[in-house]
Amino acid sequence: MKFSLAVAFLATASAFSPAFHTQPRVALTPDVEVCTDVQSHRTRRSTIVMDGKANAIRDRIKSVNNTRKITMAMKLVAAAKVRRAQDSVLATRPFSETLQSVFGGLINRLGGEAVDLPLLTKREVKKVTLVVITGDRGLCGGYNAQMIKKAEARVKELGDQGIDYELVLIGNKGITYFERRGYNIAETMPIGQNPTAKQANEISEKLLAGYLSGESDTVELLYTKFVNLISSTPSVRTLVPLSATDIAVEEDEIFQLTSESGEFSVEKTTKEAAEPQEFPNDMIFEQDPTQILNAILPLYINGQVLRTMQESVASELAARMNAMQSASDNAKELSKNLTQVYNRARQAAVTQEILEIVAGASAVES
Repeated sequence: MKFSLAVAFLATASAFSPAFHTQPRVALTPDVEVCTDVQSHRTRRSTIVMDGKANAIRDRIKSVNNTRKITMAMKLVAAAKVRRAQDSVLATRPFSETLQSVFGGLINRLGGEAVDLPLLTKREVKKVTLVVITGDRGLCGGYNAQMIKKAEARVKELGDQGIDYELVLIGNKGITYFERRGYNIAETMPIGQNPTAKQANEISEKLLAGYLSGESDTVELLYTKFVNLISSTPSVRTLVPLSATDIAVEEDEIFQLTSESGEFSVEKTTKEAAEPQEFPNDMIFEQDPTQILNAILPLYINGQVLRTMQESVASELAARMNAMQSASDNAKELSKNLTQVYNRARQAAVTQEILEIVAGASAVES
């Protein structure tokens, strides 16, 4: 029995290395020989003969690991773009604060006088312009789907009330979706990864032209409100007509992406409304304060459009970061499970070979 086990062990080593047969040999019996070059036997690497299933698993593990590298790179790219979007928001804040301060000072200067401005006057709503902001690309979780679902719900709500609508679509994903389904679309344009003041001004001019001409009675912005890196909320706000009180007391929120211990996080800072600028009683305006307000309001609307576009882009990038992180985690888990399956298949193949060798040795002995 001991002799048969020794023969099986030597035969197993022979099966793992074709080079084993080329070494010097000594005869144990007329039918069995063993290698005498012990040093070369110790340093020789074994060759495992794998079946097709194990090779396929090994190739899949390699593919999954490559995919994980790609998703991690996409996460880091999205994080860099979030920082860029954050810097853009901070760059526009001084102008928004000054505009809000001047507006509040003019409202206080007018006192209790009724301000008769077209952009502040509410009228009977017969038609609503919905500005829907989505992304240009996918791979960002449910970001685009949630915004599209919100827009469809708002269109249905207006239809139930007997109010007509038109869509101004910003972002290729929303454009593709609504065009295929025959919605009433007035304007379309991509959003890009870095919205500019020129782009926002072009949009706001078209919206104001339609409102002042009477083609639309209300303009609503449907955008994704940035909450944190984990979540964002589809929101609706009325852009026109404006409320003088809301403009004067509107607070602002600033989000800053930071990294601590290798993990990304967001710091949220709430800024109170800018203090109204004080105008002396003896100050003489070359133009009537009402006319100045009428000139300021389009600038305010332009700033709000730009801000909502920047916030939507930041929400999209945060959603893409989360999606790529989830994809990377899933790829890591899948690679781990496949490695276990691969090791079991490899072990099963080796065990099967050993059994066959032992069986053959036993047959030779008998």
